[in-house]
Amino acid sequence: MQEFLLVIYRDLTSDNPAPSPEQMREAMKPYQEWVASIAAQNRLVAPPKRWDVDGRVIKQVKAKDHVYAGPYAEGKESIGGLFLIKAKDYDEAVEIARGCPIIKYGAIVEIRMAISAA
Repeated sequence: MQEFLLVIYRDLTSDNPAPSPEQMREAMKPYQEWVASIAAQNRLVAPPKRWDVDGRVIKQVKAKDHVYAGPYAEGKESIGGLFLIKAKDYDEAVEIARGCPIIKYGAIVEIRMAISAA
């Protein structure tokens, strides 16, 4: 089994965030059930964490580092959560990630395979 990072992006900062606060409340129980089902299959390596809306971004401009307020480098999507799962390959990890109930409200789930440091 390989480890995969699931990163959930959502719009946390615009005037009309997607998912909306109402949609997030509606999706919370199905989301918790989805994570519990991953854990019940012994595929949850590290549980989900929620992240602050605030954040900092470091970007180098003209050979000098600049620190900007904000949880994202570009775009309106920012990290709303992340966790590690186990799956045999990308196809299986994608199938697990497709079960995320907030996708239908506009959230994006990115899947990355962990690579051991050499």
